[in-house]
Amino acid sequence: MAVLAATAFVLCASPAAAQSDASPPACVGDTEAGSVPQIPGGQRLRFGVTPGVETGQIGTAPAAAVPEDRPRHDAALAELRPRSGPFVLRLNRFFWSDREAGFNRFLALAHRYTRAGYGVELQVRYHPDSAQEGDIAAWTAHVREVVRRFGAIRGVVALQIANEVNIAFSRDSSDAAYRGAREALVQGVIAAKDEARRRGLRGLEIGFNWAYRLDPATETSFWSALRDRGGAAFARSLDWIGLDAYPGTIFPPAESDLDGYRDGMVNAMSAIRCYAKLPGISRSVPVKVEENGWPTFLGRSYATQAAVLERMVRAVHDFRATYGVTDYRWFNLRDSDTASQQVFQRAGLIESDYDRKPAFGVYERLVERLSIRGGLSGARPRLSLRARYRRGRWRGRSCARGPVRATVTGADRRLARRADFRRGRRRVARDTRPPLSRIIDRRRHRGRSHRHAVVAKVRLADGGLVRLRRVYRVCAARVRVRP
Repeated sequence: MAVLAATAFVLCASPAAAQSDASPPACVGDTEAGSVPQIPGGQRLRFGVTPGVETGQIGTAPAAAVPEDRPRHDAALAELRPRSGPFVLRLNRFFWSDREAGFNRFLALAHRYTRAGYGVELQVRYHPDSAQEGDIAAWTAHVREVVRRFGAIRGVVALQIANEVNIAFSRDSSDAAYRGAREALVQGVIAAKDEARRRGLRGLEIGFNWAYRLDPATETSFWSALRDRGGAAFARSLDWIGLDAYPGTIFPPAESDLDGYRDGMVNAMSAIRCYAKLPGISRSVPVKVEENGWPTFLGRSYATQAAVLERMVRAVHDFRATYGVTDYRWFNLRDSDTASQQVFQRAGLIESDYDRKPAFGVYERLVERLSIRGGLSGARPRLSLRARYRRGRWRGRSCARGPVRATVTGADRRLARRADFRRGRRRVARDTRPPLSRIIDRRRHRGRSHRHAVVAKVRLADGGLVRLRRVYRVCAARVRVRP
């Protein structure tokens, strides 16, 4: 059954395989990793995974997934996240046709994961029902509502508008089979960015994704449509472009050896950069590898999956500066159903009973070693340390009289989970319940007015550690002179 499913997909995608040699010369892409220079530098990758147990299927509709065991699911995610860096969960299959029920389900997931300290990236599927199909005005109104409701959640870092709109033969996994999909992608991106700007949601990144790849004529038509329908307004609205690549599973449908997977990822990254020039997308707009995987359906071993995963992840890491790649997501955390022979029911790092495949440990190790450090965005979180006290004066200078309270403040204070407060070399207090705030100085200081430094070592929700420092001046103690 798996072989039939894979064969059916290759037949559907046969123009890509058959005409790959006839691709326009400018967008053949780099075909051999060994011939491409690795540009030094570039920030480390922001890693993540698709956590959902439901996955889209090529051709036939997906079978029912084995239900999630939440404690074991959460434990597996906790093992994967790096100790001092962000980890982003990509929530997929949020369909427009699900209406308010879809909002309720995915808002609950977004709150659940962000409260646990994960970043959340939401796939906003076009996927209309028969009454919605082609109604672009209603679709853009829906997209604006998504921005308003999800953008209000701290930790929702990105929205992907529509899904794989270059693939028109798979209604379950992709959106192009629905009327108006290209217009929905273009107008959805523009509307999402406009709404985010109006609401001051500077941390909410807007993008779209592309499936690597179909025949040259189809791809040229798709990317040219983005230019013709969206123009400069579309290109200006993008914060990132996403790449979905499955070497050895989709395109190319097979690789002869492990080095072929490294070549495949290099070709995919170079191809998206080339095609993105058609609609005028700047080289400064980063690429995110939104989906990359290797399902273990019939005849494909767990050991090979682990080896392939390492080759593909390291290829993205090694060439991240060459192609401007900032993010990587494996598809996905868990098999939908390990007993099924449908191709993408078995794409997980763990089986549907939560037993780890060898690839799980390999990915955990790579994420820890290669991940960017910092908060959810990969940048230093916006935190500061405030010292509060009753103010006095000493020889014209402001100074502290009485107890001094230190408080962790800033726009990202909700990410802070624990603070150890030190005055000088000595730890004087700890707080584990937000807002993180403690009295750090109760003494009456004798002698002249002088300064003290308080340091807070703040542990973040994603495991990162931030050091904050504040200096304050204490007033000299008033000395009574007896007559």
